Amino acid sequence: MRFIKNVLAAIGLVTTILLVGGYIKAQLIIAEFDRQMLTTYRAFAEKLLQTKDPGNAMVLAVPVKTGLSINDVKESIKSLANAKNIFFVGEHHFSKHVESVTGKSYRDVTLLSFCDARIGSMMIDYNNAYAAFMPCRLAIVQGQNGELQLYTMRLDTLLHGGKPLSGELYNEISRLWKSLQAIMFGAAIGDF
Repeated sequence: MRFIKNVLAAIGLVTTILLVGGYIKAQLIIAEFDRQMLTTYRAFAEKLLQTKDPGNAMVLAVPVKTGLSINDVKESIKSLANAKNIFFVGEHHFSKHVESVTGKSYRDVTLLSFCDARIGSMMIDYNNAYAAFMPCRLAIVQGQNGELQLYTMRLDTLLHGGKPLSGELYNEISRLWKSLQAIMFGAAIGDF
């Protein structure tokens, strides 16, 4: 009986040491990340669990006020971007592409691309993989019932998902992300 107690005590001691060691190791690793990393991934996970769709968790979606046309929204986006010194670099009418391939009409989906070359070069100098985030895209999507919605990739994980970015890069990407959000919310109500 005493032998079994000693074995169980040893197992308990080893388990405690492993748990404490694992906790300390995890804390050391987490300390290397941006201080908002856990909050960022928690928000992503909550949205993923709520919608059961990773696409919804990765984007910012803003409904457009009823009565605004796609052209109204496009012009508003371009005007607001110009006011924030974000360069318009292109427009792709995805719906027209679908129609040319399938021969069937398709609801309107327009992709607008924007770039700030200075920030873009800073991103690529930091990490070549950041080129995949460029150019910034805002999508205007006509829903199944005709309603319009704006979409863009969230930049939260880029800002807070890993090790802290350098001060200048962080500040510039943060400013860009705030500008993109302002453009979307403004265009959704027809601001210029």
